[in-house]
Amino acid sequence: MKATEVLADGFGRIREVVHETVGGLSSEELNARLDPEANSIAWLVWHLTRIQDDHVAGVAGQEQVWRSAGWADRFALPLPAADHGYGHTAQQAGSVRVDAPELLLGYHDAVHEASLRYIRGLAAGDLERIVDERWDPPVTLGVRLVSVLADDLQHAGQAAYVRGLLERR
Repeated sequence: MKATEVLADGFGRIREVVHETVGGLSSEELNARLDPEANSIAWLVWHLTRIQDDHVAGVAGQEQVWRSAGWADRFALPLPAADHGYGHTAQQAGSVRVDAPELLLGYHDAVHEASLRYIRGLAAGDLERIVDERWDPPVTLGVRLVSVLADDLQHAGQAAYVRGLLERR
């Protein structure tokens, strides 16, 4: 199996967890916070998708799906269009509210497809390209993509955990 196939499989697993977690939820469940400081399923899935969109578009030299496909307008969040949730306060996280699972899943699927198109077009040697020299050692494309994968899987797991807790109420 090629490295790019492994990456594509990993991003596919994120999509599976997101769909299993978000599918069938009501607006109330999507936006529920287990305590005033906790992140909702809506925020967790929006954030992981925004990070994937931001980071993959950045290394691909492409515009983010968030803006290019009109998702920022559809979500109509009270946040700057470039916001992706990193460093959000509890109040900012609470401002990410979604009325229907289809909106979250639609955006996630659009980002997933853009990510796969990019990954499938890579050769193994491309993964060695330096994409961020602010770190020591500098970050390669392969390391950046694995970082996005790891972060997204953690947030998807957190969202699944929140759903499980909500179902026990």
